[in-house]
Amino acid sequence: MRAVFGLVLIMGLGLAGFAVYMVQGHFSAQSAALARERAVVAAQVPTVDVYAVNRTINYGEALTPADVVIIQYAEPFLPEGVFLTEADLFPEGNAEPRFVLRQMDANEPVLAAKITQPGEDAGITSRLTRGMRAFTISVDVASGVSGFLRPGDKVDVYWSGTVNSDNGGRGVTQLIQAGVALVAVDQTADGSMNGAMIARTVTVEVTPQQVATLAQAQSTGSLSLSLVGSSDDTIAEATEVDQETLLGIQDEVVVQAEQAQVCTSRERRGAEVVEIPIPCTN
Repeated sequence: MRAVFGLVLIMGLGLAGFAVYMVQGHFSAQSAALARERAVVAAQVPTVDVYAVNRTINYGEALTPADVVIIQYAEPFLPEGVFLTEADLFPEGNAEPRFVLRQMDANEPVLAAKITQPGEDAGITSRLTRGMRAFTISVDVASGVSGFLRPGDKVDVYWSGTVNSDNGGRGVTQLIQAGVALVAVDQTADGSMNGAMIARTVTVEVTPQQVATLAQAQSTGSLSLSLVGSSDDTIAEATEVDQETLLGIQDEVVVQAEQAQVCTSRERRGAEVVEIPIPCTN
């Protein structure tokens, strides 16, 4: 009897120990899962609702309420000019549409810099910076970088012409403006156009003083454009090349030797007069 009682006691203790082990394992698993959940929550970035386009919209198209959706965007990385409410994007009581200034792809947040004010035209006047002016330069396939210019690119402007025409003239090519921004190519200000396009004119954004410089240069010679890299923040140095510099020709300096002074003395020898050299004295 005592043996049976002892066996039952041992089995009971074993079952109790196993139960405690299982409970401890369960609590450990729960604690680990809770810790992982807390880590995930801590790592999550807060988001806000912003308005984005629901399709690809090209330059010049009108933006309507049917073209936008609400998406979640990481709050710490919000770009400048996003719209958080429909009232900001489409003001109440203003039936005038907004127009797209730069192409936007589906699910791209709508930015103030990429659309016009309600009722504002999408022409280049809306893209000019305060105090700046638009000036048009005539180009061809060579001076226009073979049609690879796009609105938004930056170019250096070179002038080629003749100087000192009163003295026969001297052909010169000189950098006159560096890093000017293009706002239109021919009659389009859409920077997302694809493929090369041989333009006849380009429009640049310059100051009034630069307008006068370019107008004078265009009327007295020819202008050529040099495309600046999109990530290039250097400023081109003043550059001037003429034909002599191009060919490595140096101006010849002619040195005239002084004519030696000769003194003579005349002597008559019969019917003949002979000049005899003598030392010159002052």
